[in-house]
Amino acid sequence: MTITSRQNPLVARFRTAARGDVGGVMLLDGAHLVADAIAAAVTFQIAAVTPASSEEPAIRPLLAALQRDGVEVITVSASVMDAVSPVKTPSGIVALAERPVAEADRLYAGPAALVVAAVDVQDPGNLGAIVRVAEAAGATGFVAAGVSANPFGWKALRGSMGSALRLPLLVRSDADRAVADARARGCRIVATAPRGGRSLADVALSGPVAILIGGEGPGLPPSLIDGADDRVTIPMQPPVESLNAAVTAALIVYEARRQRSGRA
Repeated sequence: MTITSRQNPLVARFRTAARGDVGGVMLLDGAHLVADAIAAAVTFQIAAVTPASSEEPAIRPLLAALQRDGVEVITVSASVMDAVSPVKTPSGIVALAERPVAEADRLYAGPAALVVAAVDVQDPGNLGAIVRVAEAAGATGFVAAGVSANPFGWKALRGSMGSALRLPLLVRSDADRAVADARARGCRIVATAPRGGRSLADVALSGPVAILIGGEGPGLPPSLIDGADDRVTIPMQPPVESLNAAVTAALIVYEARRQRSGRA
């Protein structure tokens, strides 16, 4: 049976999840994210697919995998998919799943933890991009701190391209607590500062470290900058005064990767 009415209660369930109003539930839009979630052994609740997309080569194996795991898969009309999918051009498959839960110790595992903490990064696309670059550079964990966007919101998930489903990730509304957690596990705190910090190449990033990335515009709170063990300033040619938060994160975590690889 194909659901054709936008008034169906299941439609409201997807739309509520897209707004982030359901704690512990995330909306996965598109074959790429659904495939990543299956690979990450995420627990699915339900999936919706259109009749046309169910025949697509990229989606057929996903439906088979979900059905093998006993996940309810519903068929919806194209107009209903327009309602349940939050993107302008729906991809043909949308699912609801339980958010991954990571223990704090997982973020700091190993002899040289590399944790990226985004503080007050409110743009979900930027936050997702930081999660992705953190995983790409070999970070051991990620913290969304302060009033940062929800890393499991649909926009952030699309920005992370599945990295948020694999990288150990915590949400901390209190940024000071996030810093205290890192210190308690032996990490040095490295904060980004708009001016007055050291050159990136002069900061030791090979040991256990937590890197603080500030939000768009104001950057990190002065108290976090002042309390850090080290401060990094990215040099910029005038009149440029700031970089995108994800770009800043990429520069620092890849410098950490370079130092840890032992290359000059």
